[in-house]
Amino acid sequence: QVQLLESGGDLVQAGGSLRLSCAASGFAFSTETMGWYRQAPGMQRELVATISGDGRTYYLDSVKGRFTISRVNAENTLYLQMNSLAPEDTAVYYCSVEFFYDGVQFGRGTQVTVSS
Repeated sequence: QVQLLESGGDLVQAGGSLRLSCAASGFAFSTETMGWYRQAPGMQRELVATISGDGRTYYLDSVKGRFTISRVNAENTLYLQMNSLAPEDTAVYYCSVEFFYDGVQFGRGTQVTVSS
């Protein structure tokens, strides 16, 4: 059974930093594309960043240069380092895994709130 457990969300002031973590289990972590999505109140869930099994990355334009996605395959853990946070980054952040046949699955999310 796929399990994705996010942690690290918090209340932080604008300009601050947070590191989100996602502990994964129930699948072959090292070979799957992992990602982070976010959903702000009243908004659709949006893709923030992805990292493939071989380390190729993708970033939403608005987070390029501020956020860094990484993974430690030996620990089945995904990270999102977020720097220079802004109020518009406030959202619930979800860890994701993308399966070729079964689509994208999500964790339960962790709240990030950035105060101005």
